[in-house]
Amino acid sequence: MKKGPDFYIFLLICSLLLFIPGCVILRTPSVTTSPVTDIGPTAATAGGDVTKDGNADIIVRGVCWDIKKNPNTEDSRTTDGYGIGEFTSLITELTPNTLYYVRAYAINSEGTSYGSQITFTTSQFSVPTLTTAAVSGITQTAAVSGGNITNGGGVEVTARGVCWSTHTVPTIADSKTSNGTGEGLFTSNISGLTGNTKYYVRAYATNSEGTGYGEELSFNTSPLLPVVTTADPVATSTTTGTGGGTVTSDGGSSITVRGVCYNTTANPTTANSKTTNGTGTGTFISYISGLTANTTFHVRAYATNSAGTAYGADKTFTTDPLTVVDNDGNTYSVIRIGTQVWMKENLKTTTFNDDAAIVNVTGTSAWTNLTSPGYCWYSNNAGNKDTYGALYNWYAVATGKLCPVGWHVPSDDDCIAFEDYFGFSIPAGGKLKETGTTHWASPNTGATDEVGFKALPGGLRSEAGAFQYITNYGYWWTSTEYNTHNEWYRELEYNSDNVVRYYKDDNNGMSVRCIKN
Repeated sequence: MKKGPDFYIFLLICSLLLFIPGCVILRTPSVTTSPVTDIGPTAATAGGDVTKDGNADIIVRGVCWDIKKNPNTEDSRTTDGYGIGEFTSLITELTPNTLYYVRAYAINSEGTSYGSQITFTTSQFSVPTLTTAAVSGITQTAAVSGGNITNGGGVEVTARGVCWSTHTVPTIADSKTSNGTGEGLFTSNISGLTGNTKYYVRAYATNSEGTGYGEELSFNTSPLLPVVTTADPVATSTTTGTGGGTVTSDGGSSITVRGVCYNTTANPTTANSKTTNGTGTGTFISYISGLTANTTFHVRAYATNSAGTAYGADKTFTTDPLTVVDNDGNTYSVIRIGTQVWMKENLKTTTFNDDAAIVNVTGTSAWTNLTSPGYCWYSNNAGNKDTYGALYNWYAVATGKLCPVGWHVPSDDDCIAFEDYFGFSIPAGGKLKETGTTHWASPNTGATDEVGFKALPGGLRSEAGAFQYITNYGYWWTSTEYNTHNEWYRELEYNSDNVVRYYKDDNNGMSVRCIKN
């Protein structure tokens, strides 16, 4: 056919339009259909890829399907967003064992485009469909759940129950129950759990096609008991002590009360005497009062949360005695100074704490040549016993049996700690000396006896056997050696308020003050 002039004019106009800036030709989109996957009896996964938008916005995209060929948007379809690019579509409400045709589509202002047609056949059977029952009856170690199998998938359900784990999406490879077969409701008792822990649970059902799961639920087991340790308790007087503990874990529930409980029998509880020392975790101190002198008490720290009360280890301490009795039956007053408990009098026993006698050495030569335990009264006068006590050589001290059981001759370190209690810069001697000049020679410098130690100047028996310095000086052995034949001692003086630390030969006779172990 011969073309007229109008045709060529039309071609010219179209050619010119292509070169005019801002002039765009609109077309329908270009789209491809993706393969169908995850095919079940009632659902499958499809999708597509919008490769070109035709110079106009993609309004909607998706897939359409039917049991007839060439399905279009008037048939069943999905809507899966807009724009170019790949998309995924979930096809549902299908009929089992049926052939379907599916095409991807995309729509812009110029119209609708379709991808190539793909066919697939739904399976005849499927895994079961079910829901997970709410979790109830939660304790530290157990809970109750279950499920409801609403569709067995067309074949027999051979196993059902719940599976759980501390991680998300538990499966039957994790912990699980077994609760019979068939469709319908079932109940599952979950056990073997750990307190104060988050768990995830899903109902499951298995048939010949596989295992289906209900929705995932989570729950927290009940709190655990707290974890608490007991601090070492110590006596602070004849009627008081200190203790405490540390709450290292609240078990997942707030600590509402904590403290220590105590009794004269082992493993006290909060039903016995107790302190209350705040709330929460961490370390606390307990001040214990109303006790009986010279009595052993059992102490346990405790902490309470919503799960109950937990206890630390049972520990003991003994309150300070009012007095102490030596192996001869002599009774001594005692005093606490800082963390130490001392006799308030010089020792005057004539036997060791194992009942062995200590030799009373009166002769000068015998005293000088002595290489075994011995004692004497100052000037060999037993009348000095009650006031000043006995003078012992260091061989008696070295036996370790001079003081009553549970007491000992203080070491040099004990004495240093004793002196440190008063402070390095403050002379301690005056604070320890009995006041006045009844037993101390004048001027008894600085004597205040403000701590009640009542130190008395029992004098010395030298290694040569001479008695010296009663009322002027007091000398007290320590149990610590300076060298092979000399040992540390302490000295208080009538004309000074200092404490002298020095050493003397084994054969010197000095006073002894015992300290509680």
